[in-house]
Amino acid sequence: MVKKRIRAIIGIVVCAILILVLAIPAYSWTKMNINELDRFYNSKLSPVILIPGSSATNNRFDGMVADINQNAPVQHSLIKVKVWNDGRITIDGKKLKNDNEPFIVVGFENNHDGYKNIKEQSKMFNAAFAMLQNKYEFNNYKGIGHSNGGLVYTDFLERYAKNYPEVKIKKLLTMGTPFNFEETSIHNRTQMLSDFIKHKKQLPKDLTVYALAGTKTYTSDGIVPEESVRAGKYIYQNQVKDYTEITVTGSDAEHSDLPENDEVISTVTQRILAKPQPQNGTTADDGSVVTHKDSKEK
Repeated sequence: MVKKRIRAIIGIVVCAILILVLAIPAYSWTKMNINELDRFYNSKLSPVILIPGSSATNNRFDGMVADINQNAPVQHSLIKVKVWNDGRITIDGKKLKNDNEPFIVVGFENNHDGYKNIKEQSKMFNAAFAMLQNKYEFNNYKGIGHSNGGLVYTDFLERYAKNYPEVKIKKLLTMGTPFNFEETSIHNRTQMLSDFIKHKKQLPKDLTVYALAGTKTYTSDGIVPEESVRAGKYIYQNQVKDYTEITVTGSDAEHSDLPENDEVISTVTQRILAKPQPQNGTTADDGSVVTHKDSKEK
């Protein structure tokens, strides 16, 4: 009888020890996850993630960021990410203290033109985005895409953004983006444009989009036809919260000069960044330099 009681007591003690052994890690795991969720939802970080165009590197926006930082009350970090064809992702640069809007440029080893490459770069950008979100734990961001970078963003938003339901893109600026490649008429739709239009319902509904076109001539920025840039409205208009077309004319309005154009920099500081900052450059009072078209306009 005594032996049975002893065995019962031992069994109770062993069970209690096991419960404690299991409970302590479970409590620690729960506490850790609560802390991680708290950091995520209370994060003030809202990076500006930029994608350069074909043949460009992740140095493409150096001049633009430098110009913005000349008048910025808080210096913006410049972080450069490169996605290699073998799947490696390298990162250069660090986030500055007190900077809640770092500029993060994502470039690709495969930076070639063509629809097939655009889709591959979108897949590579998705891998980089997952790494960045895990590293910096941001819950929202803004996007800038120059030239084909805007195409990569469009494909990403339609195919991959839904994988991050808790991470919202607030604003997107496309610069000289050829939504219909070299076509000068919307009646000649490329396969890419047709696919973008077909899947446009996948776009985030609360997104604000600015589609910026440069004009070296009356019909193009020297490389991309203006009508190809305007084709973006068939993708974004009436699908996102706001869609605005912007035209930049005058000096430095050619395709390759757009990231350093004073009016483009003003657009970034006044419309993309969270807090308005002093403009770098001026806009003509009569609106001849930058013109805006209402998002409801057909």
